[in-house]
Amino acid sequence: MGNKSSLILKPEELEEIKQETGFTQNQISRLYGRFTSLDKMSTGTLSREDFLRIPELAINPLGDRIVHAFFTESPDGTINFRQFVRVLSRFRRIKENEKDKLNSREEKLRFAFRMYDLDDDDKISRDELLAVLHMLVGVNISEEQLASIADRTIMEADTDGDRLISFEEFCATLERTDIEEKMSIRFLH
Repeated sequence: MGNKSSLILKPEELEEIKQETGFTQNQISRLYGRFTSLDKMSTGTLSREDFLRIPELAINPLGDRIVHAFFTESPDGTINFRQFVRVLSRFRRIKENEKDKLNSREEKLRFAFRMYDLDDDDKISRDELLAVLHMLVGVNISEEQLASIADRTIMEADTDGDRLISFEEFCATLERTDIEEKMSIRFLH
């Protein structure tokens, strides 16, 4: 295990990660290689800056929001390998007869909800929705069109009349959407 990308986990740690995330040993090894390649300072942790060096995230209009989601449970602004794998497991497809809390439909929806909940108050406001729409479409759609989309979305999703979208309302709105197709990582299959 001399090179930087070899997996340096105790067998019991590896087994715990497999059980917790549903990843195979081979997938965990590949993710560890990716983790160590991002860990330029060899600290065993990643920072926001490490993620923002990933070209695909740097050009993604929601890249900053995706990176933010990795650090929601990290008070010190860094994540270790186990935290890294836990977040990525939400993008893994659910297998038949699998009971995996991190990879459930609800966790996938919670991850997506956090992309829109910019102030982390467990509600999506019209302003938050507008901000995310701006991130996604830039100047390709007029301000009036974006406002109309945001207003219509709030009107359709808001069932309790508070002009906000709660997580429950978000889930109900996406009830018939195939989250599996939208939130899977193809490079792990």
